[in-house]
Amino acid sequence: MDKGQLNNPAIVEEEQNFLPNFCTIRNLFLVILTAELLAMVFTLSAKASAAGLAQELSLRSLHVQWIALTGVALLCALRPWLGRLNNGPAGLAAWVLMLSATWLISEAAYYLLSGAERSLQLYSGEHLGFILRSLGISAIVWALGLRYLYVQHLWRRQEVAETQARLQALQSRIRPHFLFNSMNTIASLIRSRPAVAEEAVHDLADLFRASLAQGSSLTTLGDELELARGYLRIESQRLGERLQLEWRLDDLPEQAAIPPLVLQPLLENAVYHGIEAAPEGGRILITGCYKRELVNLSIRNTLPPASAKAHREGNRMAVENIRQRLEGLFGSKAGLAVGEVEGEYQVRLFFPHPHTPST
Repeated sequence: MDKGQLNNPAIVEEEQNFLPNFCTIRNLFLVILTAELLAMVFTLSAKASAAGLAQELSLRSLHVQWIALTGVALLCALRPWLGRLNNGPAGLAAWVLMLSATWLISEAAYYLLSGAERSLQLYSGEHLGFILRSLGISAIVWALGLRYLYVQHLWRRQEVAETQARLQALQSRIRPHFLFNSMNTIASLIRSRPAVAEEAVHDLADLFRASLAQGSSLTTLGDELELARGYLRIESQRLGERLQLEWRLDDLPEQAAIPPLVLQPLLENAVYHGIEAAPEGGRILITGCYKRELVNLSIRNTLPPASAKAHREGNRMAVENIRQRLEGLFGSKAGLAVGEVEGEYQVRLFFPHPHTPST
């Protein structure tokens, strides 16, 4: 995997075929619950006496659950092979595997049960008729189930595509508006301090490279912090001693995945609305910590006088865009909050690490 760019979890999920991971506890529980509901429906629809209803339900539940669990075990064991197939062959293979499990369990059930148990509705009739009924019901039920999974897969793909288009549109709105100031700063440094001017050019190029990246890509927290430092280096050359910076980062997981251009627009707002608007300048405090699998970052800046602040009211577009991008990628586990703390403006954002998308 290239440095500074990770695969979007939603895109990774989209590349898989429509069969879910039946090895997970959640999917296994759903299969067991569905199988038990089917057993109850079949039992209530049968012509069983009230006295034999409980026994009929217990035997039918045992029969259906063994078929479901055996089929799920086969799908789990063969998941690597099924994952390499396209949707059509994978669905057909899964359907054949479930019918095979139905045939094996039905054969075992018919020969292991006693004559008294065969007199119940479930096992009445000849051997061939019982097997054919079981296979017919199983074929219809699993065909409907696979069709449902495929429709869900198509719906998820459409949702992912719409989300990626929305995130890319949101990211495309975030453009550094300090371009002309930065170019003037670089021009003033070329003769007097050429090495510093060259570093500023590299920092500016990195910023625009990130702003033009595709919305489907993720970057690492380490690269995002380095991009933020590059932006602040440019502004430090322009504002000089008016810009005071303080970093307090405690053992952050720099490999954590994060959308690109999340910190830089927030720092740009802090410079434009807080530091640049104040005649004497001010301070920006960047803090970060990692607790309980959550990355917490805070950007806090001093506020200008009320007269200067009134001329620099923002429309909160960058803040709202970043909030939507975080929630679009991480769901309710990520978020962004703004407010004033001890007379200073603060933006706090958080997101999970590691993040595993639901399947």
